[in-house]
Amino acid sequence: MKKIAVFASGSGSNFQALVDAAKADQLSCEIALMVCDKPGAFAIERADKAGIPSLVISPKDCASKVDYEKQILQKLNESEVELIVLAGYMRLIGETLLSAYEGRIVNIHPSLLPSFPGKDAIGQAFQAKVMITGVTVHYVDEGMDTGPIIAQEAVKMDENETRESLEAKIHQVEHLLYPNVIQKLCSREK
Repeated sequence: MKKIAVFASGSGSNFQALVDAAKADQLSCEIALMVCDKPGAFAIERADKAGIPSLVISPKDCASKVDYEKQILQKLNESEVELIVLAGYMRLIGETLLSAYEGRIVNIHPSLLPSFPGKDAIGQAFQAKVMITGVTVHYVDEGMDTGPIIAQEAVKMDENETRESLEAKIHQVEHLLYPNVIQKLCSREK
């Protein structure tokens, strides 16, 4: 069974969706580690409750990005992690992790990339008054939300949509799409 690490920075709702899918035997992989860059983030509490080990390192406590990622890489190696799953992780992945996990880092983004990359994609789409936005799962490369797309699902923006209602619709799609994509990646032969 493949081992994955989930990286999160905030509440960890996509992390929780993956945990729930694993508990329901809908993931043929083990969530071996949750990595968080924000001490006090709710994702840490979710990991504790699920019995999943977590690694919490603030980049501010490290001499450099390379040092920060080397500490993470050491724990990933100890945990025999084969796939990194970014779930609301708000940092660009650097060369240290990219080279060690080339083609084995995936991210979920709340827009139909290439539209609205970067931070606050839901807000960007809402401000642009687009009729359709959505969710993208993609491989991670050195750019911001520029890696090859694995899957996308559209979300229609209603005429009387609020930012909050749009966010809820996007999260609902994310929580179904991401576990499905991760399951497909985990069930592939090594």
